[in-house]
Amino acid sequence: MAITDWPASERPREKLLESGPTALSDAELLAIFLRTGVKGKSAVDLSRELLSDFGGLRQLLTATQTDFCKPLGLGSAKYALLQAVLEMARRHLAQGLQRGDALSSPQDTQRYLQAQLRDRDYEVFACLFLDNQNRVIRYRELFRGTIDAAAVYPREVVKQALQEGAASVILAHNHPSGIAEPSGADRAITERLQQALGYMDIRVLDHLVVGDGHCVSFAQRGWL
Repeated sequence: MAITDWPASERPREKLLESGPTALSDAELLAIFLRTGVKGKSAVDLSRELLSDFGGLRQLLTATQTDFCKPLGLGSAKYALLQAVLEMARRHLAQGLQRGDALSSPQDTQRYLQAQLRDRDYEVFACLFLDNQNRVIRYRELFRGTIDAAAVYPREVVKQALQEGAASVILAHNHPSGIAEPSGADRAITERLQQALGYMDIRVLDHLVVGDGHCVSFAQRGWL
């Protein structure tokens, strides 16, 4: 049965307009994005099949173009549309961290850094540079690869902080494994960075470790 033949209260688009997006399942949200199904399958049926094949919404949204375009009913146009939607979501989060804005919500900061780092298949070490009023100066990704004492150079972090005129920094890196629990190496490099930056009177406000849907804050754990 086509979705247009369903009761209005069960159609994804009408349901969203009536009750809001949180009332919809992953399949219903995806069906609105797909707009149409394929022969013998409604958009909702196709969405359920895709979510099952990919293992969930997250895996579908982060699939490569080649993998995304393999299933029947998907193509490069929908992949481009999806990437545009994801990028708009990232930029929406970034609006709260524009240059000159003061950080007022740790949760917003964590959501922004999660959006930037969580879907990488390699480790990225980044810094959020702040002035003496905790206003954002710049977000910069400084190192890529395995994050340990040999890969992150405190001298380079200090150099960038001085160039930006930062009074404080928030450190962040991701764990591609999806497990956000900090390692011993994470704690060791944080101590080295805190010491090196401290020589220049630059404070480390936090170090966030980004996993899959979860973020660990050194500050919240009392490690800074």
